Amino acid sequence: MATSSSPERAESDASVDRRADPLTLEVVELIGTVVARYYEEYEAAAGEHALTGAQARVLGLLSVEPMPMRRIAQKLKCEPSNITGIVDRLEARGLVERRPDPADRRVKLAAPTEEGVRVARGLRDSLDFAREPLAELSREERVSLRGLLRRMLGAGA
Repeated sequence: MATSSSPERAESDASVDRRADPLTLEVVELIGTVVARYYEEYEAAAGEHALTGAQARVLGLLSVEPMPMRRIAQKLKCEPSNITGIVDRLEARGLVERRPDPADRRVKLAAPTEEGVRVARGLRDSLDFAREPLAELSREERVSLRGLLRRMLGAGA
């Protein structure tokens, strides 16, 4: 019979305690609040451009670099068929175009048009929630926060 003083049991108890301690619970709640506020602001900014939040996120990704639908779906963690519909609607509005991938002409890339780049920039510029609080942090604090977030996501520092 294992006792609660065994090393395995103590390690297991410690990990359970860390997941349920008040500090961890508060951090989880704060992260949830930050994410919710970011999405609220993102949805509002998208609405100002007559876009859905999903359309705005796709346009934002494409403004960084053109990419195939499958990669967009992977980045947004959704089905490629959903991305096809979103890109169709963005294309109908003249914000996105499909073009052959120079590396593999069998693959189509979704890419922003000039108007799409302008709208994506407008969306990015209107997102104050994340930028304003971050601006109050020193560069050192932002670098530290970035490292912690990357570590939480398993991407290293």
